Amino acid sequence: MRRWKIDRDCLATILESSRSMHPKEFAGFLRAERDVIREVLLLPGMIHGDRHAIFNLAMLPIDYSVVGTVHSHPSPSNKPSKEDLQMFFKYGKVHIIVAMPYDEDSWRAYDWNGKEIEVEVVG
Repeated sequence: MRRWKIDRDCLATILESSRSMHPKEFAGFLRAERDVIREVLLLPGMIHGDRHAIFNLAMLPIDYSVVGTVHSHPSPSNKPSKEDLQMFFKYGKVHIIVAMPYDEDSWRAYDWNGKEIEVEVVG
C-alpha cells in the first residue's frame, strides 16, 4: 500500500484556503509527484456552497499527477459524508477533508473506500 506524504506548504495553502472560504466549502484536486502531494488544482467555474462544492469534471484537464481531492467542512467534523464517499470511490486514491478551525490538527485523509489513512507532512 502506498504511503502518501504532503508538502508542508501545500497543506498550509489548503488550510488557509479553507479558512478564507468559511462558511462555504473549499474544494480542489490534489496533484502529486510520486508519493508526495505538492499542489492543489482549482477548476474554473466551481460553485462553493455552505454544505457542498460543485465542479464540472469536464473542466478537469487530462493530468496524471492528479491523485485525489481535498475539501473543507465548515463544521468541526472531518468525517466523510455519504456524498463524500461516493466521490472518493469515483475519483482518486487519496482524499483530504479539513474541518474547523482549519489548523494542522483538524484535517484527515482517506483512501478511495473512505478508510482513514495516515499522510505524513514533509518539507
